[in-house]
Amino acid sequence: MPAVTGTATAEANPNIALIKYWGKADAAYNLPVTGSLSLTLDTAPTRTTVTLDDTLAADELVLGGVVQAARPAERVRVFLDLVRALSGRTERARVDSVNLIPTGAGLASSASAFAALAAAASAAYGLGLDDRALSRLARRGSGSASRSVFGGIVRWYPGDDASSYAEPVPADLDLAMVVAIIDAGPKTISSTVAMNRTTATSPFYPAWAESTTAQLDEMLAALDRADFTAVGELAESNSLRMHATMAGAWPPVRYQTAASIALVDAAGELRAAGVEAYATMDAGPNVKFLCRPDDADRVAAHLATVDPGARFLSARAGRGVRLLGSSE
Repeated sequence: MPAVTGTATAEANPNIALIKYWGKADAAYNLPVTGSLSLTLDTAPTRTTVTLDDTLAADELVLGGVVQAARPAERVRVFLDLVRALSGRTERARVDSVNLIPTGAGLASSASAFAALAAAASAAYGLGLDDRALSRLARRGSGSASRSVFGGIVRWYPGDDASSYAEPVPADLDLAMVVAIIDAGPKTISSTVAMNRTTATSPFYPAWAESTTAQLDEMLAALDRADFTAVGELAESNSLRMHATMAGAWPPVRYQTAASIALVDAAGELRAAGVEAYATMDAGPNVKFLCRPDDADRVAAHLATVDPGARFLSARAGRGVRLLGSSE
């Protein structure tokens, strides 16, 4: 029998940014250029089990039942090295993870994955982290994972390694999100490559970063007064500006497809019909729609007429990361 010295299982949900994270001030620590704000969803979580095994020669990653190599396994190894350094322990680990959201499709799979991994690994290695420290740790794996540590509406701060973390934002708004999955396959250009290319070559990037800082302040004020319309308008505007900035990079970064654009246009059609829905996109072709919970079914029904081949998920605000079990 292998000499297992610790195991833990954690679950985390994806979050969708309403004010985007796009650009790193420090790549080694995943420190953002600007602050951001997101909604953690109540659907499609990642569940991850970390099992320490002092007979392993190297860490192992199994994702969806398939043993991983190359970049996915290397990202996990680097992250576990960080956890080992913090804990003072040396055991290698077996990581078994299942994503219920499509992986690498611009649907925040890395956010839920690294938030779950941070919680499970820190428990398995015996780290006693509070929520802020766990958010900082998750950030080292994937910047947006810092936000999936918390439920509901979440703000992530820029800063240095000590001050860049996420925390929940109180808001008296009941939000829903309809996720239109156009293409569940991995995107052709990774978020990291696209982000770095945008910040390095797009002449629009400095203006985007400046306007995003202003829009984050406007979003916080809108949440404070429970102004759903302003929240939606700011979310859609921020997303469109981010993709315009990407298009200004060289070579251009284009995640929007004809199907994406048709769905984004459908948000305007819904508003013209009296249903408030606001589109937002991340690093991938899939589109998310912020709406009120009572309107979610109508939003999804209209979007299905625009793209009958898309798959739709309806979500509301979800919980933060949770530890499902651990043992020494």
